[in-house]
Amino acid sequence: MSNSSAKRFKISLLALAALLAAAVVSVPGTAQAQIVVMVNGSPITALDIEQRTKFERLTTRKNPSRQDVINLLIDDRLKLFISKRYGLEVTDSEVDQAVQNMARRTQSTPEQLEHSLAQQGISINTLKSKVQADLAWSQLVRGRYNSSLKIGDAEVNSVLRSRGIDKTETVGFTYKLYPITVVVPRGADAATIDSKRRIAESLRSRFQTCNEGLRLARSVRDIVVREPITRTSAELNQQLQDLLNKLEVGHATQPERSAGGFQMFALCEKKTSSSETAEKREIREQIFSKRFEERGKQFLDEVRRSAMIEYR
Repeated sequence: MSNSSAKRFKISLLALAALLAAAVVSVPGTAQAQIVVMVNGSPITALDIEQRTKFERLTTRKNPSRQDVINLLIDDRLKLFISKRYGLEVTDSEVDQAVQNMARRTQSTPEQLEHSLAQQGISINTLKSKVQADLAWSQLVRGRYNSSLKIGDAEVNSVLRSRGIDKTETVGFTYKLYPITVVVPRGADAATIDSKRRIAESLRSRFQTCNEGLRLARSVRDIVVREPITRTSAELNQQLQDLLNKLEVGHATQPERSAGGFQMFALCEKKTSSSETAEKREIREQIFSKRFEERGKQFLDEVRRSAMIEYR
């Protein structure tokens, strides 16, 4: 190639590169990544705003203004920032578990929930970011205002009397449960998932007593037995109460797909206990929710006043 030809070729390449660079800049997805607000050093991008707007429209059936959405995102950034300052950080596994619980309440799997959001143009990360902020904030507010968030029986009974409701208690149960997970590796193929499901079902069928069943579960590779949890009838919805009341002590629940694999619960103890009536439990929850919201708003206003919020 002659010097003149080489020179023309180099110029052509430079021109092509410039055109490609201009094309990339004009791509909507790239433009959406521009930073709109900085919150204590954490960026909120145009893409964040677009995604959260779609999410709010889907979940609230309302059409929020752009500034309303920006304020929600600022609040989330502040919740995470101040929670981290207090040493509270929500792990990815905690977020995944919360998303799994959301999916279960709609009788779907996390994968189905993610697919449903994607059909609306919403990334699952938008939901996870909100969940992470909400979980961190809940822990922080509960810890900071623990004493003032306690709802005594006298307060609940006072509301009951004002509504003319009998404050008698009903008989319920206290359950001791061992969470058991047959672990499924991330990215596992259909054959592996099916194999793990059969292992979980086989383990459940062999549960006759907790001593033997838990010993067997702990001896099998890729099966995790976690520390026991205790729940009362008042803490469970009617569907779970019915399930546990039909289950014999020493047996396990039907395995269900979870973020980490297939999870079941071994029922190792069921004791009769006094339980609040549905009305009393509902009033307690209403008082707590209102008080939590008031304390949280007050604290968040304080955090916002001292925050560095810079609009670009």
